[in-house]
Amino acid sequence: MAKQPSFEEQMSQLQQIVNELQQGNLSLEESLNEFKTGMELANGLQKQLQNAEATVAHLMKDDGKEVEDPTDSRNDDGSGHQGYRSQFSGQGFEDGQDDNVDLF
Repeated sequence: MAKQPSFEEQMSQLQQIVNELQQGNLSLEESLNEFKTGMELANGLQKQLQNAEATVAHLMKDDGKEVEDPTDSRNDDGSGHQGYRSQFSGQGFEDGQDDNVDLF
């Protein structure tokens, strides 16, 4: 049985596929095959990240600290699938602050 590549190896393979697709030197058939492989890798990597987040949350919970459930969609600001969090996430007016702002 072949050893499963590490997360980092899979990320490297995905990056290589992205680079090849961006160069535009592949035929349509090759591009479609590479895209399919890339999507399979991306989906597998996403699952690995979700499992890691769940493990960390479980370990933190076992340590007696309350943690946010990473699978709770109510905490989703929409940036979770882009691989980054906006610098503006969670920013806004605090309760009790006046949100009537004069712009002009």
